[in-house]
Amino acid sequence: MDEEQVVKFVETYLKKKGFKQAELAFHEEVQKNSSANSIKIHSDPDLSNLILSLSKSGDDPAQYHEEYGKLRTWTFNSLDLYKHELLRVLYPVFIHCYMDLVAKGHIQDARAFFNTFREDHEMLHARDLQKLEGVLSPSHIQEMEFAHTLRQSKVNIKMCEYSNELLMQHLRKTKSTTVLGIVNERINFQVSPGQPGLISDDAEVVTLIGTSQDAANKINKKEVHWGLLEDTLEDRLEKAGGLQSDTEKPEGDTKDGEIDDNKKRLAEGGKQGTSVKKSKKDKPAGGSAKARAETIVVPAAPRVKPELPLPVMPAEVEQSILEDLRNRVQLSSTSLPSVSMYTFINTHNSLNCSSISNDGSLVAGGFSDSSLKVWDMAKLGQQASSSTPQAEIDASVEHIQGPNGSKRSYTLLQGHSGPVYSATFSPLGDFILSSSADTTVRLWSTKLNANLVCYKGHNYPVWDVQFSPFGHYFASASHDRTARIWSMDRIQPLRIMAGHLSDVDCVQWHANCNYIATGSSDKTVRLWDVQSGECVRIFIGHRSMILSLAMSPDGRYMASGDEDGTIMMWDLSSGRCVSPLMGHNSCVWTLAFSCEGSLMASGSADSTVKLWDVTSSTKGTTKTDEGKTGNTASKLRSLKTLPTKSTPVYSLKFSRRNLLFAAGVLSKNV
Repeated sequence: MDEEQVVKFVETYLKKKGFKQAELAFHEEVQKNSSANSIKIHSDPDLSNLILSLSKSGDDPAQYHEEYGKLRTWTFNSLDLYKHELLRVLYPVFIHCYMDLVAKGHIQDARAFFNTFREDHEMLHARDLQKLEGVLSPSHIQEMEFAHTLRQSKVNIKMCEYSNELLMQHLRKTKSTTVLGIVNERINFQVSPGQPGLISDDAEVVTLIGTSQDAANKINKKEVHWGLLEDTLEDRLEKAGGLQSDTEKPEGDTKDGEIDDNKKRLAEGGKQGTSVKKSKKDKPAGGSAKARAETIVVPAAPRVKPELPLPVMPAEVEQSILEDLRNRVQLSSTSLPSVSMYTFINTHNSLNCSSISNDGSLVAGGFSDSSLKVWDMAKLGQQASSSTPQAEIDASVEHIQGPNGSKRSYTLLQGHSGPVYSATFSPLGDFILSSSADTTVRLWSTKLNANLVCYKGHNYPVWDVQFSPFGHYFASASHDRTARIWSMDRIQPLRIMAGHLSDVDCVQWHANCNYIATGSSDKTVRLWDVQSGECVRIFIGHRSMILSLAMSPDGRYMASGDEDGTIMMWDLSSGRCVSPLMGHNSCVWTLAFSCEGSLMASGSADSTVKLWDVTSSTKGTTKTDEGKTGNTASKLRSLKTLPTKSTPVYSLKFSRRNLLFAAGVLSKNV
């Protein structure tokens, strides 16, 4: 191989890769150097072969298949100590091999390559593979958001120094120049000295789409004031000595109305309510006393001032809430809640969402025909026949409606021009917000049964909307990759939170109203300051899109549920995952904390409600520093699984008295 060939090959390679500055510098260097000072390429056969292979790399589609196959075999046969780190390289290399083939027009070879090796990545990246399967031409890479983002950003992979050295030695030894080019161009290795990382760290070692770990760490150093607001109703009641558990009350204090109410609610809960009641009876009395003693040990949440001007609560509403707080049932791992399950039937697969008011008296459903329907449980109970369980809601019985609308089993609210994807009741139950594919959010009055305001601002479908804990303000999440904060009295958003790299699928308010959390299809959760609009936390660890969020009542913890059925508990102050909760085998659609924060309920597409002991998973973090939070995962436990017959659970809500309401749609396909 003579020098002219070498120069030609190097220039061709640099031009093909788009390295214009390097090409100019190389061209100047060639002109300056005389033949006497040039490198004798022909005397180094290895270098000669490498340059020759680089110049030809990419021309042969079979090279991608062959080199990736070699890397795959070598990785699976490597030492167990380093295997889990080396396996991390396979998925990004697989993706870019496929897209390189598509970009060069080798569509058939790309499909063959994809189908040959996709099985290796189905378990962890099924959703991404479905999107990638749609990339079938070079134009798709530019037009499709997912593919374009992958091509424009590098993959961040954590790896120890020795694993990195082993990988590079293998690629050079096997002359895998195509894969080597992809590794150099598409992967950013975060190499650390010492021993390989733990296999348990794999949830956050690969960030395919999203903020780099360094940027996330920088954001997570910002201060978060996660405490509760000053002078809350709970504080006032506690100072007055009125906040006590139901077990501490004298037996004679229970009102007849409460007994009847509890009986009615237990009847709604069906078998589930019965089993919970039985489990509480079987537990020794000393257990609940011990549980109460443990909850008292947890330090009180710090107090903060509101950043938003909050609405004044009417005196009669305060009295009603105080009454609920006085009669609240104290829950623990030995005292589980009663559950009232509302089931929609005959919906013909058109129900998209459901919502339950704070006291469980109203239930709303959003439908694909753009309608919003609201059921009053008291009226439904009067109209239902004795053979029909009160918890079952027939969403199609429009024939019951009379001329004046008085006998209709639900209130029909029409105004949207697209499917309704989310609905939420105000804290007092006098308003409902709904979001739709028509890009709008609408405010409805439950007293007037009318649409009051239509909020326009999003450019694409709005997936979720949530009232703040104090009402007046609400947050929305959209396909346009933004979340927005609104107030009821303004038709324009107050804040726009932009930063997610894909749909914002769910949104949740912090207990003190100073922050909102957003979950996205980019597999991250972000925490935003409502006053500044800045992102103050990025939570990385989920392997699929986030579908549900919940904040603990003390404001310290957040739970997030994803499409794979995984729930993660996060410490807001440190930004770390306290503990993953594994148990569901399908999408987690809804999460809810009990009023005192000792339990959490999760509802899933697998037709179950699960109750989790939050105290056991977070107790260790209150006594240890951040560096020891990993030990708490072993303490976590699922307290009870409440299966439905065949009803995927859409929404959960704890009442102020700690009764758990659930809603879902009867499905014959489950």
